[in-house]
Amino acid sequence: MFSFLQSKKSITDSGLLRGAVDNHSHILPGVDDGVRSMDESLAILSYLEEIGLSTLWLTPHTMEDVPNTTEGLKARFQKLKDAYHGPIRLNLASEYMMDPNFASHLAAKDLLTHEGNRVLVETSTWCPPIDFWDLIDSMMVSGYTPILAHPERYRYMKESDYARLRSLGVLFQLNLPSLSGQYGSEVAAKAFSFLDKGWYCMAGSDCHRLHAMQEVYRKNVLGKSAIQKLEPILQGGCQI
Repeated sequence: MFSFLQSKKSITDSGLLRGAVDNHSHILPGVDDGVRSMDESLAILSYLEEIGLSTLWLTPHTMEDVPNTTEGLKARFQKLKDAYHGPIRLNLASEYMMDPNFASHLAAKDLLTHEGNRVLVETSTWCPPIDFWDLIDSMMVSGYTPILAHPERYRYMKESDYARLRSLGVLFQLNLPSLSGQYGSEVAAKAFSFLDKGWYCMAGSDCHRLHAMQEVYRKNVLGKSAIQKLEPILQGGCQI
């Protein structure tokens, strides 16, 4: 038993986050259900410095219930950049719910994107939007590459759906807390399966609170194989 435990490491102890890129977080303060205050944002950034993170993407929600605007998020992002003077590279995008609000943003090409015109999108955990496949197609036609946030969490998706998405060029982003069982054993099993298959292009913390992030990074233990497969994803991801 001792040798078995010694073969596993927490995310922080593994060194996976040194020089890493976090592609999905809710650390921009006061704009969604994530971090509330600038002080909390700065505390999280200080912690991320300690564990060696290189680049952080701020991806606040944009949806009908959280109607953030591009200009509003840019203004809030500038305030965070003015307040933060550390070494982590900060970038702004958004996590878009694929709802009628998103369709309007897409039609206007009013989207905050990751590098390479990549757009982080999500759906309900339990069911897709009626026009899901049409929206994917519209994104591609408009010159955007969809990044599907935490695909392991979608209960309604079948293996054939994931295969179809991959064949269309949709990228998959892993939520690191999924590996710890934070969303249940079924989600964890799916996340490890996708990791084994090499389906993930990038990863993110999906951080909403400092304490929750610390718990996941300190207590989630991974085997050698998982650590080896995660390393290239966290160090920049695929080049698709």
